[in-house]
Amino acid sequence: MAGGASPGEVADLFYSLCGRRRDVRGQFTGEPLDDAVLRRILGAAHSAPSVGLSQPWDFVLVRDRGTREAFREHVAAERDTFARELSGEAAATFSKIKIEGILESTLSVVVTYDPDRGSPAVLGRHAIADAGLYSVCLAIQNLWLAATAEGLGVGWVSFYREPVLRELLSIPERVRPVAWLCLGPVTHLEPAPDLERHGWRTRLPLDAVVHAERYPGS
Repeated sequence: MAGGASPGEVADLFYSLCGRRRDVRGQFTGEPLDDAVLRRILGAAHSAPSVGLSQPWDFVLVRDRGTREAFREHVAAERDTFARELSGEAAATFSKIKIEGILESTLSVVVTYDPDRGSPAVLGRHAIADAGLYSVCLAIQNLWLAATAEGLGVGWVSFYREPVLRELLSIPERVRPVAWLCLGPVTHLEPAPDLERHGWRTRLPLDAVVHAERYPGS
């Protein structure tokens, strides 16, 4: 094994990494990110499995302050839209939750999906049209775990409308923006996810989602 670690030690490190990963909002420091580290993280994302080896992802690195400010304004408006749908305890809880670290993070990585990559015949996608989109999600997970292994934070911003992001970054109509990821050094990673800490939701136990042979109730 690399570095002399045993298979058991590698497994322990991996499971610990999965448990440490967090969706970061308020812990970014804004400190510079070494280019070699960023290259390793993007390399991990690019090594993800993909349907038909289509590798349908692209990574747009957004450092420009003006672009990030414009996106943050849009996200803030969408946050207000969601907040108006809430009432009572849910509204009070949501008001305390920070949903993004767009300006505080060092940079943003926008991950896109190009359905034409590998076309016209993408091996394995003929029966499941979304298999390419799933491939992009695997690349995002690789990126997230690699960043966590490097001691960095990642935050997935989901309060946005795709047409707005497409126009902001000049993304072609055929290409779908899948994720705006805030990336950079952090002060720390919280011991529990933010939504759990703030009382929005509680993580389900594993046994609640593992079933034998058939989906429950079928």
